[in-house]
Amino acid sequence: MNRFALATLASLSACVVLAGMPTAASADPAEPAPGLSSMGPSPAGANDWDCKPSLEHPRPVVLVHGTGMSMTDTWDVMAPQLADLGYCVFALNYGGVREILNPNAVHWGITDIASSAEELAMFVDSVKFHTGTTQVDIVGHSQGGVVARQYLKFNGGATREDPSNNKVHSLISLGATNHGTTFGGLQANARSLSAMGLPGDLLVQAIWGPAGVQQLSGTPFLTALNAESETQPGIEYTVIASAHDEISTPPEATFLSPSDGAVVHNVWTQDNCAGNTASHGQLVRDPHTLDLVKSALDPEYRSLPCE
Repeated sequence: MNRFALATLASLSACVVLAGMPTAASADPAEPAPGLSSMGPSPAGANDWDCKPSLEHPRPVVLVHGTGMSMTDTWDVMAPQLADLGYCVFALNYGGVREILNPNAVHWGITDIASSAEELAMFVDSVKFHTGTTQVDIVGHSQGGVVARQYLKFNGGATREDPSNNKVHSLISLGATNHGTTFGGLQANARSLSAMGLPGDLLVQAIWGPAGVQQLSGTPFLTALNAESETQPGIEYTVIASAHDEISTPPEATFLSPSDGAVVHNVWTQDNCAGNTASHGQLVRDPHTLDLVKSALDPEYRSLPCE
């Protein structure tokens, strides 16, 4: 079992409660990141609340981790690299659950995705307030890409009637579960158990939490998220997938269909680097994938040659 699953299984087996986060009504964007003090340490290069964007990089970059992960173990490579390039970089932890037997232990990216999108909405408002900007760019890994899309569609990140009011300029996703995942065969195993009258869905929830169940292929949550339009007007999407992704499966299910004036770039890490073998977890550290992210953020960025 991989480390994503172990983190979630450990939290749920210990009986968990929601980690305390401010509500949308109580959040004050003037406070640096609502709930930041309860999120734990930030990765190097992220969450400098005095950072002001430059003319070269006028929008802050918000990094959104995936299921069972955190900002520190996801963005330890990307955050400092983007900061070194002159970006104002921000990252959050969301969807937290605390262990009852060890209340200091929090596991992130576990709870209902709609609630996590509300947390992201509060975080983005705080980033915009402190940086004095009207828009941000978002980079989301795995569930993080789905949380960002939920925020765009249902929590004010995009304004369909007037895209000039969008709070997000670009969304870059890495192995996002946009059309659901089989979790490398776990969904089929769960269905087999259900066919025998056993609680198959509980298997998925025990390993991946409520958010994991929502990311299974064909769930009502994803049906609602993708209904009518998969994209929002005025947003530029870069959707990055690896043919060697073993968690967001099948990997091509991440790709989005453009509509409504959105721009969509569906990209394989193997397109310009045929030998790339990045797995799901490696997408946030793989040099070629990081180059794709930097190029999506800045068309003037000069990519490194494929190794």
